[in-house]
Amino acid sequence: MSSPQTDGTAQIGVTGLAVMGSNIARNFAHHGYTVALHNRSVAKTDALLAEHGSEGNFVRTETMAEFAAALERPRRALIMVKAGDPTDAVINELCDVFEPGDIIIDGGNALYTDTIRREKAVRERGLHFVGAGISGGEEGALKGPSIMPGGPAESYKSLGPLLEEISAHVDGVPCCTHIGPDGAGHFVKMVHNGIEYSDMQLIGEAYQLLRDGLGKTAPEIAEIFAEWNSGDLDSYLIEITAEVLRQTDAKTGKPLVDVIVDEAEQKGTGRWTVKSALDLGVPVTGIAEAVFARALSGSVPQRKATTGLASGDLGERPTDAAQFIDDVSKALYASKIIAYAQGFNQIQAGSAEYNWGITLGDMATIWRGGCIIRAKFLNRIKEAYDENAELATLIAAPYFRDAVEAGIDSWRRVVVKATELGIPVPGFASALSYYDALRTERLPAALTQGLRDFFGAHTYGRTDADPAARFHTLWSGDRTEVEA
Repeated sequence: MSSPQTDGTAQIGVTGLAVMGSNIARNFAHHGYTVALHNRSVAKTDALLAEHGSEGNFVRTETMAEFAAALERPRRALIMVKAGDPTDAVINELCDVFEPGDIIIDGGNALYTDTIRREKAVRERGLHFVGAGISGGEEGALKGPSIMPGGPAESYKSLGPLLEEISAHVDGVPCCTHIGPDGAGHFVKMVHNGIEYSDMQLIGEAYQLLRDGLGKTAPEIAEIFAEWNSGDLDSYLIEITAEVLRQTDAKTGKPLVDVIVDEAEQKGTGRWTVKSALDLGVPVTGIAEAVFARALSGSVPQRKATTGLASGDLGERPTDAAQFIDDVSKALYASKIIAYAQGFNQIQAGSAEYNWGITLGDMATIWRGGCIIRAKFLNRIKEAYDENAELATLIAAPYFRDAVEAGIDSWRRVVVKATELGIPVPGFASALSYYDALRTERLPAALTQGLRDFFGAHTYGRTDADPAARFHTLWSGDRTEVEA
């Protein structure tokens, strides 16, 4: 129940009491912690207490000074407000009332470079700053999310036990661990969201292949996804896909998916992932295609202007529906593996760039429960990195290599048939092209580098020379080669 303000009684404080903040505050209370509550609008605090105040011990505060006074030392305050300027404003307010050694946690979807900046600024004031990615949506926040905290290792000694207790647990293991310094936690959450974009795009393509390629109805496709969820594709997103496809619209009696406008929105984390990958030089083609697919769905003037344009001679629908459904499931699984492989390569590259020391197997462990991309095969990813922490790509791990090889023929048939039918499959196709590019012994990049040397004297390496040696052909002269 709520209690009058008493100095230093709350083990944790939450400021920002929209749905996510309210639910995570209740989660702490459900685990026996006394929680200090603060919101810029006190009405939200009172609304939370009126509806859920009996669920645990809460301390109502109105000002930031009262909020600070209500917390045990070292103080621990979780910020759950909109990313950007609002987050900076709350951080500054907390810094003014906190003391050296206190901990400020940003649980929002912050850009990791902002977290790096904030951690440095807060550290200079003698405080700890933790950027913590939290995945699981409203339900996860209440019942147990996956939590990805970064920041100083010292702060985790005080904060970690609380976060681990309220996180989801799989096989008794908390879906929370210290990721690394400064922006590491928010970086990992960003890539998590990028993988989520790719996963949903691939699911959407599978749905469209079954709808337009076989003429299946939404309820029929729901049953197919439900069956897939009992096998290798077992995951939260596959599970809820069946739920969404089963839903009937109360107004029209049609499947709800058939009356939802086909324009996918985005909050920005997918774009951040792609921009970061470009900076790091990591190809995340599946995530990029998913981001662009959402952008294309919202390109209404362009879509209207091109409706009805020529399709060319389209092929026939598959005659063996059972075989095609099986092929789509295998193509979906193989493409999903590529998405995760690319995401983990990005985490690997980010960790090296910023010296974070991220343990990749830990990411698979904490994503097994609570988060949106939780899936059965994350256990396989953990096993792969436990066996070889320096694994160059997930695709090279025995289980994933075998899984892709087992599905490769189905994968190719699906991409070919989609092309014949005029069904867009940017996710499936780009994932297959990525796989083919990795396994190809000689890529056309040799010609690209030759062209760059011709017009810009950018030099090139030779297959028969020291890898560090560079050469240039005198293209505008006698075309002899010189060592650069």
